[in-house]
Amino acid sequence: MARGWESKSVEGQIESFENDRTAEAKRRLTPNQAERLRKKGALKMVRAKVLRDLETAENPRYRDILNAALADLDAKLSKLD
Repeated sequence: MARGWESKSVEGQIESFENDRTAEAKRRLTPNQAERLRKKGALKMVRAKVLRDLETAENPRYRDILNAALADLDAKLSKLD
């Protein structure tokens, strides 16, 4: 009896895998979409670093530079959306 349940489970797993593979094929991105996604990810990483630096910066001039960089990054990110 346990083998019967086990085979049903394996059958379900195979079916689930095939459905996932079909869904993944439908989700494939065009080269343009992949490039935009890559750029967006890179900008978000740089933005996170600027925010960390802004939290610890004490020099007012450096804080101004970081705030300007943050505004520029936000503008670039909004253009990608």
